[in-house]
Amino acid sequence: MLDMTRTREIFDASTDFTVGIEEEFALVDPGSRDLIARFEDLETAAAADDVLCGAVAGELISSEIEIRSKPGRDFADALDSQRENRRRLFALAASQGIELGSTGTHPWSPWQEQRIIDTEHYRRLNDDLGYVAWRNNTFSLQVHVGIAGADRAIAVCDRMRHVLPELLAVSANSPFLDGRDSGLASVRSQIFTRSFPRCGIPDPFGSFQEYARYVDLLVEMHSIVEFTQLWWSIRPHHRYGTVEVRICDAQSSAAESDALAGLMVACVAQAAVDHDDGVPFLPAPGMLIEENTWRAIRYGTEGKLIDLGERREFPAAALSDRLLAWTAPARAELGIACEIAEQSGTIRQRRALAEGSLESAYGAEVDRTQRTFASNEEVAVDG
Repeated sequence: MLDMTRTREIFDASTDFTVGIEEEFALVDPGSRDLIARFEDLETAAAADDVLCGAVAGELISSEIEIRSKPGRDFADALDSQRENRRRLFALAASQGIELGSTGTHPWSPWQEQRIIDTEHYRRLNDDLGYVAWRNNTFSLQVHVGIAGADRAIAVCDRMRHVLPELLAVSANSPFLDGRDSGLASVRSQIFTRSFPRCGIPDPFGSFQEYARYVDLLVEMHSIVEFTQLWWSIRPHHRYGTVEVRICDAQSSAAESDALAGLMVACVAQAAVDHDDGVPFLPAPGMLIEENTWRAIRYGTEGKLIDLGERREFPAAALSDRLLAWTAPARAELGIACEIAEQSGTIRQRRALAEGSLESAYGAEVDRTQRTFASNEEVAVDG
Protein backbone atom coordinates (compact mmCIF):
# COMPACT_ATOMS: atom_id res chain seq x y z
CA MET A 1 0.00 0.00 0.00
CA LEU A 2 2.64 2.51 -1.10
CA ASP A 3 0.76 3.35 -4.31
CA MET A 4 -0.33 6.86 -3.34
CA THR A 5 -2.80 7.17 -6.19
CA ARG A 6 -4.57 4.07 -4.89
CA THR A 7 -4.32 5.37 -1.32
CA ARG A 8 -6.07 8.58 -2.35
CA GLU A 9 -8.83 6.52 -3.96
CA ILE A 10 -9.29 4.52 -0.75
CA PHE A 11 -9.67 7.68 1.35
CA ASP A 12 -11.96 9.32 -1.15
CA ALA A 13 -14.21 6.24 -0.95
CA SER A 14 -14.02 5.98 2.85
CA THR A 15 -16.96 6.49 5.21
CA ASP A 16 -16.88 9.03 8.02
CA PHE A 17 -16.53 7.88 11.61
CA THR A 18 -16.41 4.14 11.18
CA VAL A 19 -14.31 2.79 14.06
CA GLY A 20 -11.78 0.08 14.79
CA ILE A 21 -10.23 -0.63 18.22
CA GLU A 22 -6.92 -2.37 18.88
CA GLU A 23 -5.72 -3.41 22.36
CA GLU A 24 -2.34 -4.94 23.22
CA PHE A 25 -1.86 -7.24 26.21
CA ALA A 26 1.16 -8.70 27.97
CA LEU A 27 1.22 -12.49 28.39
CA VAL A 28 2.18 -13.18 32.00
CA ASP A 29 2.75 -16.19 34.20
CA PRO A 30 -0.14 -16.52 36.72
CA GLY A 31 2.27 -17.13 39.58
CA SER A 32 5.28 -14.91 39.03
CA ARG A 33 3.59 -12.34 36.71
CA ASP A 34 6.76 -12.49 34.58
CA LEU A 35 6.35 -12.11 30.82
CA ILE A 36 6.06 -15.50 29.10
CA ALA A 37 6.59 -16.27 25.39
CA ARG A 38 3.29 -17.97 24.61
CA PHE A 39 1.83 -15.98 21.70
CA GLU A 40 2.15 -18.85 19.25
CA ASP A 41 0.23 -21.14 21.62
CA LEU A 42 -2.62 -18.62 21.84
CA GLU A 43 -2.57 -18.00 18.11
CA THR A 44 -2.90 -21.72 17.39
CA ALA A 45 -5.74 -22.08 19.90
CA ALA A 46 -7.49 -18.98 18.54
CA ALA A 47 -7.52 -20.46 15.04
CA ALA A 48 -10.28 -22.82 16.20
CA ASP A 49 -12.47 -19.91 17.34
CA ASP A 50 -14.63 -18.42 14.59
CA VAL A 51 -14.37 -14.93 16.10
CA LEU A 52 -10.82 -14.84 17.47
CA CYS A 53 -9.24 -16.33 14.36
CA GLY A 54 -9.76 -13.01 12.62
CA ALA A 55 -9.21 -10.79 15.64
CA VAL A 56 -5.90 -11.97 17.15
CA ALA A 57 -2.59 -10.64 15.89
CA GLY A 58 1.05 -10.77 16.92
CA GLU A 59 2.79 -7.57 17.98
CA LEU A 60 6.58 -7.81 17.85
CA ILE A 61 7.37 -10.09 20.80
CA SER A 62 6.07 -13.53 21.69
CA SER A 63 4.98 -12.33 25.13
CA GLU A 64 2.42 -9.94 23.64
CA ILE A 65 -0.90 -10.28 21.85
CA GLU A 66 -3.21 -7.82 20.14
CA ILE A 67 -6.94 -8.07 19.58
CA ARG A 68 -8.71 -6.03 16.95
CA SER A 69 -12.39 -5.26 16.71
CA LYS A 70 -14.20 -5.75 13.44
CA PRO A 71 -14.62 -2.49 11.51
CA GLY A 72 -17.59 -0.93 13.27
CA ARG A 73 -20.12 1.33 11.61
CA ASP A 74 -19.70 3.55 14.70
CA PHE A 75 -17.99 3.48 18.10
CA ALA A 76 -20.73 1.48 19.80
CA ASP A 77 -20.61 -1.20 17.10
CA ALA A 78 -16.81 -1.49 17.34
CA LEU A 79 -16.96 -1.65 21.14
CA ASP A 80 -19.53 -4.44 21.05
CA SER A 81 -17.21 -6.39 18.78
CA GLN A 82 -14.20 -5.74 20.99
CA ARG A 83 -16.00 -6.80 24.15
CA GLU A 84 -16.81 -10.13 22.57
CA ASN A 85 -13.19 -10.47 21.47
CA ARG A 86 -12.04 -9.77 25.02
CA ARG A 87 -14.39 -12.29 26.56
CA ARG A 88 -13.22 -15.02 24.22
CA LEU A 89 -9.51 -14.12 24.44
CA PHE A 90 -9.41 -14.05 28.24
CA ALA A 91 -11.25 -17.37 28.45
CA LEU A 92 -8.87 -18.88 25.91
CA ALA A 93 -5.81 -17.55 27.75
CA ALA A 94 -7.08 -18.96 31.03
CA SER A 95 -7.55 -22.38 29.42
CA GLN A 96 -3.89 -22.20 28.36
CA GLY A 97 -2.64 -21.20 31.82
CA ILE A 98 -1.89 -17.62 30.77
CA GLU A 99 -2.91 -14.33 32.35
CA LEU A 100 -3.11 -11.04 30.45
CA GLY A 101 -1.78 -7.73 31.75
CA SER A 102 -2.57 -4.28 30.42
CA THR A 103 -0.15 -1.54 31.38
CA GLY A 104 2.09 0.38 29.00
CA THR A 105 5.19 -1.54 30.07
CA HIS A 106 6.04 -4.62 32.08
CA PRO A 107 7.74 -3.49 35.31
CA TRP A 108 10.59 -5.97 35.48
CA SER A 109 10.85 -8.67 32.81
CA PRO A 110 14.15 -8.07 30.91
CA TRP A 111 13.88 -7.11 27.27
CA GLN A 112 16.91 -9.31 26.60
CA GLU A 113 14.82 -12.39 27.38
CA GLN A 114 11.96 -11.60 24.96
CA ARG A 115 11.75 -13.20 21.54
CA ILE A 116 10.57 -11.46 18.37
CA ILE A 117 7.87 -13.45 16.59
CA ASP A 118 8.75 -15.12 13.30
CA THR A 119 6.92 -13.20 10.58
CA GLU A 120 8.28 -11.43 7.52
CA HIS A 121 7.32 -8.03 8.93
CA TYR A 122 8.97 -8.55 12.28
CA ARG A 123 12.03 -10.25 10.83
CA ARG A 124 12.48 -7.06 8.79
CA LEU A 125 12.17 -4.95 11.95
CA ASN A 126 14.71 -7.12 13.69
CA ASP A 127 17.17 -6.75 10.79
CA ASP A 128 16.56 -3.04 10.20
CA LEU A 129 16.28 -1.71 13.75
CA GLY A 130 18.22 -4.09 15.97
CA TYR A 131 18.29 -2.82 19.57
CA VAL A 132 15.55 -0.28 18.87
CA ALA A 133 13.13 -3.11 18.10
CA TRP A 134 14.45 -5.44 20.82
CA ARG A 135 13.98 -2.79 23.53
CA ASN A 136 10.41 -1.97 22.53
CA ASN A 137 8.50 -4.21 24.95
CA THR A 138 5.48 -1.90 25.17
CA PHE A 139 1.68 -2.11 25.09
CA SER A 140 -0.81 0.41 23.74
CA LEU A 141 -4.42 1.22 22.90
CA GLN A 142 -5.08 2.38 19.33
CA VAL A 143 -8.15 3.46 17.40
CA HIS A 144 -9.00 3.84 13.71
CA VAL A 145 -11.58 6.42 12.63
CA GLY A 146 -12.90 6.53 9.08
CA ILE A 147 -12.42 9.88 7.35
CA ALA A 148 -13.83 10.48 3.87
CA GLY A 149 -11.51 12.38 1.57
CA ALA A 150 -7.74 12.19 1.30
CA ASP A 151 -7.07 15.91 1.84
CA ARG A 152 -9.58 15.93 4.67
CA ALA A 153 -7.78 13.03 6.38
CA ILE A 154 -4.50 14.95 6.25
CA ALA A 155 -6.24 18.05 7.62
CA VAL A 156 -7.55 15.97 10.53
CA CYS A 157 -4.07 14.57 11.24
CA ASP A 158 -2.66 18.11 11.20
CA ARG A 159 -5.28 19.38 13.64
CA MET A 160 -4.80 16.38 15.94
CA ARG A 161 -1.09 17.19 16.46
CA HIS A 162 -2.05 19.67 19.18
CA VAL A 163 -4.26 17.15 20.96
CA LEU A 164 -1.98 14.11 20.96
CA PRO A 165 0.19 15.12 23.95
CA GLU A 166 -3.00 15.75 25.90
CA LEU A 167 -4.33 12.27 25.12
CA LEU A 168 -0.97 10.81 26.12
CA ALA A 169 -1.05 12.58 29.48
CA VAL A 170 -4.59 11.33 30.19
CA SER A 171 -3.62 7.78 29.21
CA ALA A 172 -0.33 7.60 31.17
CA ASN A 173 -0.10 4.08 32.61
CA SER A 174 3.55 3.04 32.53
CA PRO A 175 5.67 4.38 35.39
CA PHE A 176 7.74 1.23 35.99
CA LEU A 177 10.55 -0.35 33.98
CA ASP A 178 13.65 -2.46 34.67
CA GLY A 179 12.54 -3.21 38.22
CA ARG A 180 12.14 0.36 39.40
CA ASP A 181 10.06 3.53 39.16
CA SER A 182 11.29 5.28 36.00
CA GLY A 183 10.28 8.73 37.23
CA LEU A 184 8.20 9.10 34.08
CA ALA A 185 4.43 8.94 33.75
CA SER A 186 4.68 7.10 30.41
CA VAL A 187 8.01 5.36 30.05
CA ARG A 188 6.42 3.41 27.20
CA SER A 189 6.37 6.60 25.15
CA GLN A 190 9.98 7.34 25.94
CA ILE A 191 11.01 3.87 24.74
CA PHE A 192 8.92 3.85 21.57
CA THR A 193 8.45 7.39 20.31
CA ARG A 194 12.00 8.52 21.13
CA SER A 195 13.70 5.47 19.62
CA PHE A 196 11.87 4.35 16.48
CA PRO A 197 12.50 6.21 13.21
CA ARG A 198 9.60 8.13 11.69
CA CYS A 199 7.89 8.11 15.06
CA GLY A 200 6.34 10.61 17.47
CA ILE A 201 4.18 13.45 16.22
CA PRO A 202 4.85 14.36 12.56
CA ASP A 203 5.11 17.81 11.07
CA PRO A 204 1.93 19.13 9.43
CA PHE A 205 1.58 18.23 5.76
CA GLY A 206 -1.17 20.61 4.69
CA SER A 207 -2.41 18.45 1.85
CA PHE A 208 -2.50 14.87 0.67
CA GLN A 209 -0.29 15.84 -2.26
CA GLU A 210 2.51 16.92 0.11
CA TYR A 211 2.05 13.79 2.19
CA ALA A 212 2.24 11.61 -0.93
CA ARG A 213 5.40 13.39 -2.06
CA TYR A 214 7.02 12.63 1.28
CA VAL A 215 6.05 8.95 1.17
CA ASP A 216 7.25 8.67 -2.43
CA LEU A 217 10.59 10.19 -1.40
CA LEU A 218 11.00 7.66 1.42
CA VAL A 219 10.35 4.85 -1.04
CA GLU A 220 12.74 6.33 -3.61
CA MET A 221 15.44 6.69 -0.94
CA HIS A 222 14.91 3.06 0.18
CA SER A 223 13.84 4.13 3.67
CA ILE A 224 10.57 2.16 3.70
CA VAL A 225 9.08 -0.81 1.87
CA GLU A 226 5.63 -0.70 3.53
CA PHE A 227 3.59 2.19 4.90
CA THR A 228 3.44 0.66 8.39
CA GLN A 229 7.08 1.73 8.73
CA LEU A 230 5.60 5.18 9.37
CA TRP A 231 5.30 4.70 13.13
CA TRP A 232 3.90 8.12 13.93
CA SER A 233 1.58 8.74 16.86
CA ILE A 234 -1.08 9.54 14.26
CA ARG A 235 -1.13 8.44 10.66
CA PRO A 236 -3.44 8.00 7.69
CA HIS A 237 -3.90 4.27 7.28
CA HIS A 238 -3.46 3.50 3.59
CA ARG A 239 -5.34 0.21 3.58
CA TYR A 240 -8.38 1.16 5.66
CA GLY A 241 -8.96 4.81 4.78
CA THR A 242 -8.83 5.73 8.45
CA VAL A 243 -6.97 8.12 10.70
CA GLU A 244 -5.15 5.94 13.24
CA VAL A 245 -4.34 7.33 16.70
CA ARG A 246 -1.43 5.45 18.29
CA ILE A 247 -0.13 7.56 21.18
CA CYS A 248 -1.94 6.13 24.21
CA ASP A 249 -0.75 3.65 26.83
CA ALA A 250 -2.74 0.45 27.31
CA GLN A 251 -5.32 0.79 30.09
CA SER A 252 -5.61 -1.59 33.05
CA SER A 253 -9.39 -1.93 33.20
CA ALA A 254 -12.10 -2.42 30.62
CA ALA A 255 -13.92 0.72 31.73
CA GLU A 256 -10.78 2.83 31.44
CA SER A 257 -10.01 1.43 28.00
CA ASP A 258 -13.57 1.96 26.78
CA ALA A 259 -13.62 5.56 28.00
CA LEU A 260 -10.23 6.42 26.54
CA ALA A 261 -11.04 4.80 23.19
CA GLY A 262 -14.28 6.79 23.06
CA LEU A 263 -12.41 10.01 23.78
CA MET A 264 -9.81 9.26 21.09
CA VAL A 265 -12.55 8.65 18.51
CA ALA A 266 -14.37 11.80 19.59
CA CYS A 267 -11.20 13.88 19.20
CA VAL A 268 -10.71 12.70 15.61
CA ALA A 269 -14.36 13.30 14.80
CA GLN A 270 -14.30 16.78 16.36
CA ALA A 271 -11.17 17.66 14.40
CA ALA A 272 -13.05 16.70 11.23
CA VAL A 273 -16.10 18.73 12.28
CA ASP A 274 -13.93 21.76 13.04
CA HIS A 275 -12.25 21.43 9.64
CA ASP A 276 -15.59 21.18 7.88
CA ASP A 277 -16.95 24.19 9.79
CA GLY A 278 -13.91 26.31 8.95
CA VAL A 279 -12.82 26.75 12.55
CA PRO A 280 -9.57 28.76 12.39
CA PHE A 281 -6.45 26.66 12.77
CA LEU A 282 -2.76 27.47 12.67
CA PRO A 283 -0.41 24.48 13.08
CA ALA A 284 1.91 24.91 16.05
CA PRO A 285 5.66 24.62 15.56
CA GLY A 286 7.02 21.14 16.12
CA MET A 287 9.19 22.37 18.99
CA LEU A 288 6.09 23.39 20.97
CA ILE A 289 4.36 20.09 20.24
CA GLU A 290 7.56 18.40 21.41
CA GLU A 291 7.55 20.41 24.65
CA ASN A 292 4.03 19.28 25.47
CA THR A 293 4.89 15.70 24.54
CA TRP A 294 7.81 15.70 26.97
CA ARG A 295 5.66 17.17 29.73
CA ALA A 296 3.07 14.44 29.13
CA ILE A 297 5.74 11.73 29.21
CA ARG A 298 7.35 13.09 32.35
CA TYR A 299 4.41 14.21 34.46
CA GLY A 300 1.21 12.86 32.90
CA THR A 301 -1.71 14.70 34.49
CA GLU A 302 0.33 15.83 37.50
CA GLY A 303 2.21 18.62 35.73
CA LYS A 304 1.32 21.48 33.42
CA LEU A 305 0.88 21.64 29.66
CA ILE A 306 0.99 24.61 27.32
CA ASP A 307 -2.16 25.94 25.70
CA LEU A 308 -0.70 26.25 22.21
CA GLY A 309 -3.27 28.79 21.09
CA GLU A 310 -3.05 31.14 24.04
CA ARG A 311 0.63 30.40 24.85
CA ARG A 312 0.01 29.91 28.56
CA GLU A 313 0.37 27.01 30.98
CA PHE A 314 -2.58 25.15 32.43
CA PRO A 315 -2.77 22.26 34.92
CA ALA A 316 -2.79 18.91 33.15
CA ALA A 317 -5.28 17.68 35.74
CA ALA A 318 -7.87 19.75 33.81
CA LEU A 319 -7.26 17.84 30.58
CA SER A 320 -10.25 15.51 30.78
CA ASP A 321 -12.67 18.40 31.27
CA ARG A 322 -11.04 20.39 28.46
CA LEU A 323 -11.14 17.50 26.01
CA LEU A 324 -14.69 16.57 26.93
CA ALA A 325 -15.82 20.17 26.47
CA TRP A 326 -14.13 20.46 23.09
CA THR A 327 -15.53 17.16 21.80
CA ALA A 328 -19.06 17.68 23.14
CA PRO A 329 -20.59 18.37 19.68
CA ALA A 330 -19.02 15.29 18.08
CA ARG A 331 -19.83 13.07 21.06
CA ALA A 332 -23.43 14.21 21.01
CA GLU A 333 -23.70 13.51 17.28
CA LEU A 334 -22.03 10.09 17.56
CA GLY A 335 -23.56 9.02 20.88
CA ILE A 336 -20.22 8.60 22.67
CA ALA A 337 -20.20 8.85 26.46
CA CYS A 338 -16.78 9.03 28.14
CA GLU A 339 -16.22 8.73 31.88
CA ILE A 340 -12.52 9.46 32.25
CA ALA A 341 -10.83 8.46 35.49
CA GLU A 342 -9.94 11.29 37.84
CA GLN A 343 -6.49 9.78 38.29
CA SER A 344 -4.39 7.98 35.71
CA GLY A 345 -3.10 4.45 35.97
CA THR A 346 0.38 5.85 36.67
CA ILE A 347 -0.88 7.69 39.75
CA ARG A 348 -2.69 4.57 40.96
CA GLN A 349 0.38 2.37 40.46
CA ARG A 350 2.67 4.78 42.31
CA ARG A 351 0.21 4.93 45.17
CA ALA A 352 0.20 1.14 45.33
CA LEU A 353 4.01 1.06 45.25
CA ALA A 354 4.16 3.46 48.20
CA GLU A 355 2.01 1.04 50.16
CA GLY A 356 3.75 -2.19 49.10
CA SER A 357 6.15 -3.55 46.51
CA LEU A 358 6.60 -3.33 42.77
CA GLU A 359 5.33 -6.91 42.51
CA SER A 360 2.18 -6.15 44.48
CA ALA A 361 1.54 -2.92 42.56
CA TYR A 362 1.75 -4.68 39.20
CA GLY A 363 -0.12 -7.70 40.52
CA ALA A 364 -3.03 -5.43 41.43
CA GLU A 365 -3.11 -4.09 37.88
CA VAL A 366 -3.08 -7.61 36.40
CA ASP A 367 -5.90 -8.57 38.76
CA ARG A 368 -7.85 -5.50 37.62
CA THR A 369 -7.30 -6.44 33.98
CA GLN A 370 -8.27 -10.08 34.53
CA ARG A 371 -11.43 -9.15 36.40
CA THR A 372 -12.74 -6.39 34.15
CA PHE A 373 -11.70 -7.38 30.63
CA ALA A 374 -12.68 -11.02 31.06
CA SER A 375 -16.20 -10.06 32.09
CA ASN A 376 -16.39 -6.67 30.34
CA GLU A 377 -17.29 -5.40 33.75
CA GLU A 378 -19.05 -2.09 33.30
CA VAL A 379 -18.13 -0.31 36.50
CA ALA A 380 -17.26 3.32 36.96
CA VAL A 381 -13.63 4.07 36.29
CA ASP A 382 -11.79 4.70 39.50
CA GLY A 383 -8.85 6.75 40.56
